[in-house]
Amino acid sequence: MAVWQGRALRKISGGRIRKARKKRRYELGREAVLTHIGDRRIKMVRVRGGNIKIKLLRDSYVNVYNPKTRKSEKAKINVVIENSSNPHFAQRNIISRGAIVDTSVGKVRITSRPGQHGVLNGVLVE
Repeated sequence: MAVWQGRALRKISGGRIRKARKKRRYELGREAVLTHIGDRRIKMVRVRGGNIKIKLLRDSYVNVYNPKTRKSEKAKINVVIENSSNPHFAQRNIISRGAIVDTSVGKVRITSRPGQHGVLNGVLVE
């Protein structure tokens, strides 16, 4: 079933809103992309206006920025330690923005949105 991001059918008071028109295509949404650890796999999606979003389905490397040395490096992801958006995501190794992952250089907090931008960027935590 499709995700609909249009106006609600009920008022705040609980009363019903009579629709003046039908649903529109631009009100459609999409299911969330749950990025996992594994060999890099991306999906290109055409969005409104003919633009393209790159959805990251799987990746095993992250671009890590170290604030002390002010340098970036590529690091291999071992496991997802914590994910503040959903505690069950850490058990399932799902990466989203704000997730803490264990890498070859240490703990990293993900700063990019992998389901929207198609890339994994992060900042070294320790």
